[in-house]
Amino acid sequence: VLQGYAAEMDNPLMAHLISPELQNKKDILFGNMEEIYHFHNRIFLRELENYVEYPELVGRCFLDQMEDFQIYEKYCQNKPRSESLWRQFSDSVFFQECQRKLDHKLSLDSYLLKPVQRITKYQLLLKEMLKYSKNCEGAEDLQEALTSILGILKAVNDSMHQIAITGYDGNLNELGKLLMQGSFNVWTDHKKGHAKVKDLARFKPMQRHLFLHEKAVLFCKKREENGEGYEKAPSYSYKHSLNMAAVGITENVKGDAKKFEIWYNAREEVYIIQAPTPEVKATWVNEIRKVLT
Repeated sequence: VLQGYAAEMDNPLMAHLISPELQNKKDILFGNMEEIYHFHNRIFLRELENYVEYPELVGRCFLDQMEDFQIYEKYCQNKPRSESLWRQFSDSVFFQECQRKLDHKLSLDSYLLKPVQRITKYQLLLKEMLKYSKNCEGAEDLQEALTSILGILKAVNDSMHQIAITGYDGNLNELGKLLMQGSFNVWTDHKKGHAKVKDLARFKPMQRHLFLHEKAVLFCKKREENGEGYEKAPSYSYKHSLNMAAVGITENVKGDAKKFEIWYNAREEVYIIQAPTPEVKATWVNEIRKVLT
């Protein structure tokens, strides 16, 4: 892909085949694939080869390189931009010519999906290795490597949702790390209103997608997806946010194990939040508690 497509975009002999709108879009189309390639070629593959005789110790290799795996997050975040560009120009003569020269059965988009597939495959491989490494040396490292890779996958997934937020004025990066995101039923009660919470509880809840950052929690409304591939990914229109410095939490709401409360400014605003399951509620409550303490 790097030699047969990306490099060809800079090849003067191919320039006449590239439409003007596609020029200078190399970084969008290929993201940081070159960085991923060099990481594997120069670092990760060589490290792995050191463990050919000791496969059970390969977990260490993952742990040593875990920071480098963050490059996948960058790749996945760019993927929706890359896909929409590809859809505009997929029938371009330039791409057809590159594919013909390479004698590839599949078009470029199949290859651009590889890094996304690769990062999801590692956790399967590590799970499989763990299965056969129960009490041997290195089992702990394998387990830790698996946990770290799953962490990266969660970060990739969360960030894919986060880049779909529309209508937020500020800079999301200033809100600190994105810790959790998910969809909930939400009822609100504002002190300024007349209704008591118990009256409100009868009313239909709002569907809200919450993004918990270190410094704020964002309430968004999910817009239904249309299109295909990554375009199907939903978008979220920003409604409002609460500064974590002024947030309080009530972990149990009478009569429903899936509900908890987030309140603001000494209960001036109260949000009753219903998770899809008690387990999801527990995870969120724990994360929020960590932020607050």
